[in-house]
Amino acid sequence: MTLLVTGGTGYLGSELVRIAAPEHPRLELRDADAVRHGFEALRPSAVIHTAYRQDDPAVNSDGSAAVAAAAAAVGARLVHISTDLVFDGAKPEPYSEDDEPNPLDDYGRSKLNAERRVLALHPDTLVVRTSLLVGRRRPGRQEQAVLDAARGERELAFFEDEWRSPVLVSDLAAALLELVESDLTGILHVAGAEPMNRYELACEIAAAHGLPSGRLRRGTIAESGVERAANCVLDSSRARSVLSTVPPGVRGRIGSTWRNGSGG
Repeated sequence: MTLLVTGGTGYLGSELVRIAAPEHPRLELRDADAVRHGFEALRPSAVIHTAYRQDDPAVNSDGSAAVAAAAAAVGARLVHISTDLVFDGAKPEPYSEDDEPNPLDDYGRSKLNAERRVLALHPDTLVVRTSLLVGRRRPGRQEQAVLDAARGERELAFFEDEWRSPVLVSDLAAALLELVESDLTGILHVAGAEPMNRYELACEIAAAHGLPSGRLRRGTIAESGVERAANCVLDSSRARSVLSTVPPGVRGRIGSTWRNGSGG
């Protein structure tokens, strides 16, 4: 199998590159012709589309559509990565694949739009919704915010009423490499098995990097006045029925990958 990974320098993409050494060309996702030419040159048999921009809806929506069209044109299997933030967080129970999305912010709306466009252009795509990614030695943007707060360099509140399904990036990457070789299509939730609130997760991140949690400030969405999804926990039971290894929770495991000599 010739595997292509978009976003190969990103948090998830670089973990896939580390594990599987796929093709990971730099593609201008907002240029559909450039994406098509890139796919025609490489002729991948499978693609994992991880590239996105938190602050650029065009990359998320138009870029994903370009990847889907190009993958369909060369007959490549496509696994497209999406987010738990397609939901509004109003449901008290975990969200299943059958629940109706209703994103609250521009990022969630762009990712939902991407899902729909990708499935329309390449109906055999597998859309994988996941949650907060943690576990690399070099922290991502959200992890860095926690570390800055733990050192007293940044004032932030971590919400105790915002619940997610955090997952180790190495666990998710392993699941995606299994899924890309499957024939599953449609939508699948693949996230950590243990729900955590943002304050709990911040404490785990700080501890993994050898920092105390005493400076981390608790808060709530209600006190902040921001519009934010309160409960985006994902039900990954469908994934548990098809994967040989389902991502567990992250509690006590965030530093495990780099302590074991991987997950840089």
